[in-house]
Amino acid sequence: MVLWADSLKTKLLEIVSSWKFKLGAIASVLVAVVLVVFFWQHSIAVVGMKSWSARSGAQPIECMIKDTNDDSYVSCSAILKEEVIPLECGASIFNIGCRVNYGAAPPVARQSQPKI
Repeated sequence: MVLWADSLKTKLLEIVSSWKFKLGAIASVLVAVVLVVFFWQHSIAVVGMKSWSARSGAQPIECMIKDTNDDSYVSCSAILKEEVIPLECGASIFNIGCRVNYGAAPPVARQSQPKI
């Protein structure tokens, strides 16, 4: 039993000390870091969108992946009372939350049909 454990330990040490294992471990860490950095803004914006939606009674839809105009906000959208609401959600851990973004035009209220 001891010989089996010693041979297993020796084999594991050989694997861990090989250059292929070290290169694979470094590559895995680099890929993980790149993925976290790439999706960081999206992840923070989704947290803000879900928080805003829960407080407003809306249904969250989705957020864009990145902040495309460098204003530290990511475009998101939610459905509230059967209308799509454009949101800008913070892309920084220090600015979690959303604001409604109607652009240059205010939202158009739906006219109710007269009942005959």
